[in-house]
This record gives sequence, structure tokens and C-alpha cells, in this order.
Amino acid sequence: MGRLSFFVAAVLMLSAISLVTARYQARQLYVELDQSRTKARELDITWRQLQLDRAEHARNAHVDRVAREELKMTSIVPDRTIYINQPSVILAVPPRQNGVTR
Repeated sequence: MGRLSFFVAAVLMLSAISLVTARYQARQLYVELDQSRTKARELDITWRQLQLDRAEHARNAHVDRVAREELKMTSIVPDRTIYINQPSVILAVPPRQNGVTR
């Protein structure tokens, strides 16, 4: 009877230790899951902010302002425009033989 009691007590202790370990691991995994969800929300907010920034930088008014202020560009005017006329070039086309072009 003493051996059986000792065996049951040992199994009960191992079971209790296993339960405590399982709960601790579950708690750790829950904390890690919560941190991952928080990081995902932060990344989503950052992504949306980047999308807004990209849309802002693509606007014509922003591009025009950067071109004028930072690049010192000016609008084109007809009296400062130079037109270059090139002579027309006629390409010789090889003759067809039996419907096949070489």
C-alpha cells in the first residue's frame, strides 16, 4: 500500500508540474500573440501613412512646387523655345518574293 501511495503521489506531482508548465507556456504564447497583434497594428498604421505620403507627393501641385522651388525650373514660354526641323528620312523596303519578306 505504501508503494502505491508513493506512486500515486509521484504521478500527482508530475501532473501538477505539467499543468503549471502548460499554463505558463500558454500565458507566454498569449503575451507573444498580443505583442504580434500590436506590432501588426503599428505596421498597418505606418503603411497607411506611407500611402498618404505617396499620394501627396504624386499630386501635381506638389510636383510643380518642388520643380519651381528646389530644382529652380521655370515654365516654358514660346519666345524661349527652339524648334529643330529634321529632314524626312525615307526607308527603303526590300521587295517581296513569293509573299515572304526578307
